[in-house]
Amino acid sequence: MSEQINNQDALLCAIDLGSNSFHLIIAKSDFGELRPVHTLAEKVQLGETSAQATLSPAAITRGLECLERFKQLIDSTAPAKIRVVGTNALRRAKNRQEFIEPAEQVLGAPIDVIYGREEARLVYLGVAHSLSDDEDTRLVVDIGGGSTEFILGQRFEPVKLESLQMGCVSYGEAFFPDGKITKERFDSAYHRARIEVSHIKRNYHRALWQDAVGSSGTLRAIETLITTAGWREAGIDRDSLTELRKILLEFRHIDDIELPGLSETRKGVVTAGLAITMGIFDGLQISEMRTSAGALREGVIYDLIGRFSHEDVRLRSISAMQKRYSVDQKIADMVTQRVGLLADATRSPWQLQDSDIDLLKWAGALHEIGVAISQKNYSQHSAYLVLNTDLPGFAQQDQEIMATLIAGLKGRLRASLLDSVAKRKRESVARMIVLLRLAVILKHVEALEEIPDLSVCVDQQSLTLSYPESWGTDHPLTIWEIEQGADAMAQLGVSVQLRAN
Repeated sequence: MSEQINNQDALLCAIDLGSNSFHLIIAKSDFGELRPVHTLAEKVQLGETSAQATLSPAAITRGLECLERFKQLIDSTAPAKIRVVGTNALRRAKNRQEFIEPAEQVLGAPIDVIYGREEARLVYLGVAHSLSDDEDTRLVVDIGGGSTEFILGQRFEPVKLESLQMGCVSYGEAFFPDGKITKERFDSAYHRARIEVSHIKRNYHRALWQDAVGSSGTLRAIETLITTAGWREAGIDRDSLTELRKILLEFRHIDDIELPGLSETRKGVVTAGLAITMGIFDGLQISEMRTSAGALREGVIYDLIGRFSHEDVRLRSISAMQKRYSVDQKIADMVTQRVGLLADATRSPWQLQDSDIDLLKWAGALHEIGVAISQKNYSQHSAYLVLNTDLPGFAQQDQEIMATLIAGLKGRLRASLLDSVAKRKRESVARMIVLLRLAVILKHVEALEEIPDLSVCVDQQSLTLSYPESWGTDHPLTIWEIEQGADAMAQLGVSVQLRAN
């Protein structure tokens, strides 16, 4: 379903919109391996607290200004494919569209807000490719600005994924709001981290892994402080963390911190990051940890490489959902085929993108999973499952759109049906619902693709389905269902008409 890149030297670009920093990497795929060409990173602190889980105007401005600078490099290198992912700050922000819409205009690319476990999967993918290919089970930890990801994995496959709501920016604001450092504040942050980690300890305890690996900025910054102080040649251990704590507690304010190896951009978050790290070490009984240069942005690139080489994890996620809920594979395949035919016929006049058609087909493949709960209102059950299940490879917006497509399949349409969809996508998604509705009705027709005179004609507000008169006589139920659904489809802005030849 996804586009292919045939040029081995084509550049790929990934941008990680983190709660603390934005990272960009432009790389080549060299026989399936990553070869970085350019990297950029800026401290943005998009996740700084504003009222009621919203992005502050200042944070939005900083983020957009950073992306303007990133765009200059993107324009000069012209990567064949770019993927932009947003993490905890955008996951939680009620006003995220106030940043996403102008940011997409700046970059000329969509921004995928990813769930915590999808972030963990991509982190592991980036880390695993930077390590030796052995059979040991690894614990990978990534402390970000707003969340911390935990992954157990072997070789290139994650086994368990978890994301906890604790990060160096959010803990800095919660426990060191005015920048003052005290033992009591540090200990409060540490104990809160211990409590959070206790919720996952059963699945991540010491007996389940042989090697602990830290990823990304916070843990690598702590390692730099430890090695610069001469306490270790590499890596992190409990004794070194204790020494670092003693030194940090000698400072009275975050602005006063001066340590060899500590960058200016890390000064404001290192204290909270250390408290979280110590809570994780003690909570999961970690004695020592090495770090990896691989992180989320590298994982995004490797995920893109997989999509281009027919190893798209999204296909595995769809197949797993179908098996979990005992989908009638014949019906699912038929609806997928039907909606693909309709999408191909309307692609150009309705300006449907490849990504839109992929989501349509995947929604068709999953439209009946809710039958496992109840035949009555099955489409609403299906939509709920698609929206609330961890689907590796999918962005939060992808799942919201697929759930919306499925929720609009039956009966009257709720006025709020499209509320979760970005305004710029609502017209396309409304048209996609019409196509999926028709495909589900046509699943009762056994050989639609073999009817040479069946045709679809569309303009901006109408869709006309033309068919041989004899075919209509043989399929009265299909004709009736389309006619009955015409009012609902008109609510979506499309007048559906039938014409017998």
